[in-house]
Amino acid sequence: MNPDITSYNQKLESEDEKIAILLSEEIGKHLPEAENKIWHSHPVWFLDGNPIVGYSKQKRGIRLMFWSGKSFNEEKLNVEGEKFQDASIFYNGVNEIDNDDLKRWLDKSKEIQWDYKNIVKRKGVLERLK
Repeated sequence: MNPDITSYNQKLESEDEKIAILLSEEIGKHLPEAENKIWHSHPVWFLDGNPIVGYSKQKRGIRLMFWSGKSFNEEKLNVEGEKFQDASIFYNGVNEIDNDDLKRWLDKSKEIQWDYKNIVKRKGVLERLK
């Protein structure tokens, strides 16, 4: 894993750090081919330069976000915006993470992708890749 992500995780408070470590380990295990780095101040994993999944510390907890998650049709993933295809879930304790859900969502993140990599070139228009 990228050492910058390890550093990001270590700067979090105790329970948030545990959540972040578990998420980063599971994402790495299920998306071993993904590039990972700090992007817009938080950890993000990319496939072929396209952002797939990431997490960040927010007021409501640790937000796990899937850039194409709206298309996963998963009840537990909250769709916040209407313009893009992102969806997320918030965690406040490690015990809230359902590994079966997480694995299914990570599998879907490989199968269902919208082209965020070229969104600027397309003037904000998203096209489905997969």
